[in-house]
Amino acid sequence: MVNTRSINVGVLGATGTVGQRFILLLADHPYFKLHALGASARSAGRSYATATSWKQTQPIPDTIKELTVQPCSPEHFKDVEIVFSGLDADVAGDIEKAFRDANIAVFSNAKNYRRDPTVPLIVPLVNTSHLAVLPYQQSLLNPRPSRGFIVTNANCVATGCAVPLAALERAFGPLDAVMITTLQAISGAGYPGVPSMDIFDNVIPYIGGGEEDKLEWELSKILGTLADENGTAISEDQQAAAKGFALAPLRVSAACNRVPVLEGHTACISVRFQRRPPPVIEEVWAAFRDYTCEAQTLGCPTAPKKPLVVHEEQDRPQPRLDRDVQRGAGVRVGRVRPCPVMDVKFVVMANNVSIGAAASSIINAEVAVEKGVIIPP
Repeated sequence: MVNTRSINVGVLGATGTVGQRFILLLADHPYFKLHALGASARSAGRSYATATSWKQTQPIPDTIKELTVQPCSPEHFKDVEIVFSGLDADVAGDIEKAFRDANIAVFSNAKNYRRDPTVPLIVPLVNTSHLAVLPYQQSLLNPRPSRGFIVTNANCVATGCAVPLAALERAFGPLDAVMITTLQAISGAGYPGVPSMDIFDNVIPYIGGGEEDKLEWELSKILGTLADENGTAISEDQQAAAKGFALAPLRVSAACNRVPVLEGHTACISVRFQRRPPPVIEEVWAAFRDYTCEAQTLGCPTAPKKPLVVHEEQDRPQPRLDRDVQRGAGVRVGRVRPCPVMDVKFVVMANNVSIGAAASSIINAEVAVEKGVIIPP
C-alpha cells in the first residue's frame, strides 16, 4: 500500500546539478512536499530563482521559484523529516552528520559515508533489504536519535552496473569475476563538466576522484549481504540481527572513460560465473527480462515500472534514445552474447543524473517510508 501521509522534505546543495534534478523529481511528488532548500552561504537568503543557474531542459517549477534558500544547517529545516543531499563531497560529511544528529533522515548522493560499515549503500533496484542495518546505526549515536540516520546511494556508474549483475546473481548464484569498461557522460563531472577542448572529438581514458576504485569496491558492498556483529553473513529473514555488511567475494576490474555524451553512462560488461557449466545465453536473456525489485512491488511512485529493460536490437541501448524513458529511473541492457574469455558479455546504459543520482535517493526514501523506517514525528 502506497503511503498517504504528507512528508516535508528538503534538498541540500539545491543549486547544483544534482540538486536541480532533485527539485524536478520532487516538485509533483504525491507525498514528499518540498519544504526547504539549502545551499552555500553565497546563495542563502535569496529566492531560488535568483540563486541558481538553472541548467535543466525543463523550467524551474513555479512552486519553487520564490522559496528562500537557507544555509545548510538543521535549525533552518526544523519542520523537515527527510533531506536529500546533493552536496559536494568536500562539504557533505559534517553537514550530513549534523542533520542526522538533529533527528532528520538523510538520503545522500555524496560518497562520504559509502564505506561506513553501518551506513547502507543502496541501489534502490537491487538491495533495499540493507535498510535493516539502520536501527544498529542509530544505536551507536550519542545521544541516540529517534529518527535520524544516513543512507547513501551508489556512484552513478556503479548503479547502472549493479542492476544486471544482481539479476544474474539472483538467477544463477554468485559471480566469480566481472570486467567493466565504461563510457561516461560529461554531466557525471558536475557543472560545468569537462572543458570543451578536452572532450570534443576525444575520449579521455581517465576519470579523477578514484572512479575505478569506487566502481570496483562499491559493487562488492551493494551485492553483499547483511551481517551480524561478527561480520558473518545472515539471511534476509534474520534482518533484526543486522549490524553491518558482508562484502560479496566478487573480483571486479574496471576501466572508466569520459566520452562526449551529455547524459547517460554506458558500460560494456563481461561476467564469469562461479557456476559450472555457466548458463546459456537464452537463460541470461530470461534472467534480465524477469528481474523485479522491492521498490517496484511496493509501488514506490518514482520507481520504474520495469527496473531492467532488455533491448534485442544490436545497436541498443544508446544514451540519446534511451536515457529519458521512465524519467530515467530504469536501466537498459542489450547486446547479450557469449564471451570467449569470460562467460557472457553485454552492454548497459543508465541515466547518471536520474537513477544514477537523484532518483536513486528519492526511491530509497520511498522504500523507507513504505517499510515503516521513516518514523512520524
